[in-house]
Amino acid sequence: MANNWMIYGANGYTGHLLAAEAQRQGLTPILGGRNPAAVHALGSLLGLECRVFDIQQAERAREALADIAVVAHCAGPFSATSAPMLDACLASNTHYVDITGEIGVFEAAHRRDAQARERGLVVCPGVGFDVIPSDCLAACLHQALPDATHLALGFDSGSGLSPGTAKTAVEGLKFGGKVRRAGVITDVPLGYKRRAINFGRGEKPAVTIPWGDVSTAYHSTGIDNIEVYLPTPTAVAMLMRLIDPLRPLLGLDGVQNWLKALLGKRVQGPDAAARVRQRTWLWGEVRNAAGEVKSARLETANGYEVTVHGALLAVRHLLDYQGPGGYFTPSRLLGERCVEQLPGAGRVLIS
Repeated sequence: MANNWMIYGANGYTGHLLAAEAQRQGLTPILGGRNPAAVHALGSLLGLECRVFDIQQAERAREALADIAVVAHCAGPFSATSAPMLDACLASNTHYVDITGEIGVFEAAHRRDAQARERGLVVCPGVGFDVIPSDCLAACLHQALPDATHLALGFDSGSGLSPGTAKTAVEGLKFGGKVRRAGVITDVPLGYKRRAINFGRGEKPAVTIPWGDVSTAYHSTGIDNIEVYLPTPTAVAMLMRLIDPLRPLLGLDGVQNWLKALLGKRVQGPDAAARVRQRTWLWGEVRNAAGEVKSARLETANGYEVTVHGALLAVRHLLDYQGPGGYFTPSRLLGERCVEQLPGAGRVLIS
């Protein structure tokens, strides 16, 4: 297999950060995307090769990936782009990683496991802040309490939102909350469950959110009951429950388009100084049927810094990869403490 690799969606906020850091490290990714002016402008800025193509055009996408060993897919929303990119990767014998946090995308990628195994290709979505740090916590907690039946995870971050992340969040409003019960991903209301959690800088009220680990942590640990929490003021958590009946309206095309257009004008993503300041604290907890509890904490850099360096860690790993194909979570592909290799990350602490 060739040693070329590609960042697709390189002209987006996170793709641009990834391309710039790769070039700074002396790597030479090929920049991909469907916007000729934006992709070529970035290629000229960084001195990197460009390929312009639309992944919805299957034959053109397959041709563009014919000599590519690994794709780092950064073009969201992944609910629309992951499947065609996976089709192209499987057709062109290209390893696939992405930076999604969308539960449905993780589950759809997992359903490609047999195809990927047959071709000897790795499919590993979520190699950014979604979900490397929390996936590592889940895997380490499972090691600490192998018979755990319940897992809770959460994070406290001021990382800010990129335009793509904000638009993905808007899309998710219509789907409500998600938890895993008895092994099954289950729909629940927005703001379904509340609890007070010390993520690492004092106790805060928190609420369940439909984070990617509801999918991935199950595939990493086999634990049947999973919830993910985010610090949320009590008044906001109550408002979430109040607006939950309005979710069908929030899913209407007109409302979605209006909200996305509004965000497109107002959300730019954090600048370099903000990314340095805005660190992230993660927490996890497992318990077994006997009531035994283990907890974990971890501090990392800003979520976008984690995403950039996590994606590069995955790409470097796959460029030299000699193992089997199939669907992987980050902790299964890169190791349960891989987060500790990322700049600005501390150690996973279990108590």
